[in-house]
Amino acid sequence: MSESGIQDGSQALPQNLPNLLTGLRIVAIPLMVVCYYLPQPISTVGAAVVFIVAAVTDWFDGWVARRMDQTSQFGAFLDPVADKLLVTVALILLMHRMDNIFITLAGMVVIGREIVISALREWMAQVGNRASVAVSGIAKVKTGVQMTAIPILIWYPSWPAVEEIRLLGLFLLALAVILTLWSMVLYFRAFLSSLEAESTSSDG
Repeated sequence: MSESGIQDGSQALPQNLPNLLTGLRIVAIPLMVVCYYLPQPISTVGAAVVFIVAAVTDWFDGWVARRMDQTSQFGAFLDPVADKLLVTVALILLMHRMDNIFITLAGMVVIGREIVISALREWMAQVGNRASVAVSGIAKVKTGVQMTAIPILIWYPSWPAVEEIRLLGLFLLALAVILTLWSMVLYFRAFLSSLEAESTSSDG
């Protein structure tokens, strides 16, 4: 093999590392589900640990992509898909196990928001104005709060006597719901502003 071939081969992995980490996050989702239905303590501890590791890769793959200048359009597509899948599946598991009206309503809001915003982005992309519904700072904070609340609630049954753990998880989930609704309002405001600007431009 030539020296150039060796160099090309050595660069292949770093160039794909962020996307590989994102892919591993998707692979971790069925592993989390399997752990969730195993006997205790794997059921709660194992599922929570898998979720936490997957959530950490969400931050790490973005950091690697920026630090090593390995951003790509495919990565920009795959990363939010992996996040939404991870959070959605985890919320469904929580709704199934906890049988709590607040958990159910919170899950409905979070999952419903993701469906609506994804559809909105897709439509705006088709009309060539996707930038108007780009990820906002509030949405990033919302994701961080979700990623903290969910493993706490998954892990809680391992310490049923420590009520503060459950209350902390519920508080953070409530905060995530508020941020979810707030970010959705901001998305719709940007969307409506974009439509108004487009209408004004066409009328002119």
